[in-house]
Amino acid sequence: MTLTTRPATPADSDSIARIYTQGIEDRTSTFETRPRTAEDVRAWFDAPYPVVVVERDGEVIGWASMSGYRPRECYVGIAEYSVYEARGIGAGRIAMNGLIEAARAAGYWKLLSRIFIENTTSRHLMASLGFREVGVYIKHAQLNGQWRDVVIVELLLLE
Repeated sequence: MTLTTRPATPADSDSIARIYTQGIEDRTSTFETRPRTAEDVRAWFDAPYPVVVVERDGEVIGWASMSGYRPRECYVGIAEYSVYEARGIGAGRIAMNGLIEAARAAGYWKLLSRIFIENTTSRHLMASLGFREVGVYIKHAQLNGQWRDVVIVELLLLE
């Protein structure tokens, strides 16, 4: 089984939406509750942020993307990331490695995100990639009517 990463294209939108919707339905990785469509994903390609996919035998099985952090000019080199995969086969690590490389090439100096505090799999993966846990947002948002805490993680991309 060979996993490869490449820049995503609008043609990948159906696959990305399918994988993202699975993550939304699991309720373990995101506050989002609305399933995503290929049309939703195609809009990502209008933004100046990298999106990468992971393929196995020509099938997209994972992805990672960046989005804006804050609108103020001083934060232009910081981006938030998302990563989703078909679990248990290492596509998340490969997607993040591809995204980190793309972020550096695009001139970003920091990636950050928030991870549900109990999502130890994602926390361990990010730690193994060099992300550090900065702190915890208590009762950051509600999911299914329950307040959830998140760990803030960041990776400095400057070498």
